[in-house]
Amino acid sequence: MNKFFVIAALGTTPELRHTPSGTAVLDLLLAGERHIVGHDGQERSLPFYIRAEAMGKIAENLNERNYQQGDVLLIDGTAEYAEWNDRNIENAKATTVRLKPIGTVRKLEGAFQVTQDNGNNTRLVGGVNRMQLVGNLVADVEVKDTTSGAVATLRLAVNEKYKNREGQMVEKTHWFRVSVWREQAEALRGVKKGTAVYVEGALSDDDWKDDQGRDRRSKIIEAASVAVVAPFSGAARPQGQPASAPTQSAQNGPARPTQQQRAPSPQGVTGPDLPPEEQDLPF
Repeated sequence: MNKFFVIAALGTTPELRHTPSGTAVLDLLLAGERHIVGHDGQERSLPFYIRAEAMGKIAENLNERNYQQGDVLLIDGTAEYAEWNDRNIENAKATTVRLKPIGTVRKLEGAFQVTQDNGNNTRLVGGVNRMQLVGNLVADVEVKDTTSGAVATLRLAVNEKYKNREGQMVEKTHWFRVSVWREQAEALRGVKKGTAVYVEGALSDDDWKDDQGRDRRSKIIEAASVAVVAPFSGAARPQGQPASAPTQSAQNGPARPTQQQRAPSPQGVTGPDLPPEEQDLPF
């Protein structure tokens, strides 16, 4: 399973471009806010900025709809992992998760409240940012204890099968990083590489420092619910722990540490939390 569902405003007016091979590509910057209640009972508003990328006939069809900056769209589709050479840091990789609208794309009518950020992007006050994934762990679950509670990191591989231009069935693997907090993290102690898990959560920015102290950014899934679908053969479940983490609604989801709560607005379409232009991406 690899699904996303987003309701957000267009941060900028979409622009149609073409790859060197002539494939049409329409870039959509989706911007909104998630409202959560942290473990301290305080309500928080977390801005999100997501790049969606339509290709081929879908891109051409959407371009004919003449969507404009500030339009509120409902979009569903699949998530794709992308990696390329970081143009700012030598011998380093940059990664992101792009959304591909292959299902419903619809403009919502109504009196929506929007705001402008410092990069002149339009952002919906509110919205929906939901991802659902089923995949296999490529490493044992890592659980660390922090002053805000236990946090688990999951590294998930999700396989996608599709037909290429020649009509041949090919398989592509997408790699996702997932963070899980507190009780759900505790329930995942001891879960092993190879285990199949279901994840539901929101796509978010993850700011971190590399080994040389340089600021880096990537995309991470902040999980609201995680469940073991099929334990890996031979994996021992920790004594006294359930086979799946308890479901927790997004509204009651845990707050991230202060560093993670800051979701800086992108400084324009090629801001630091968005992938580079086409010439820097592998095709």
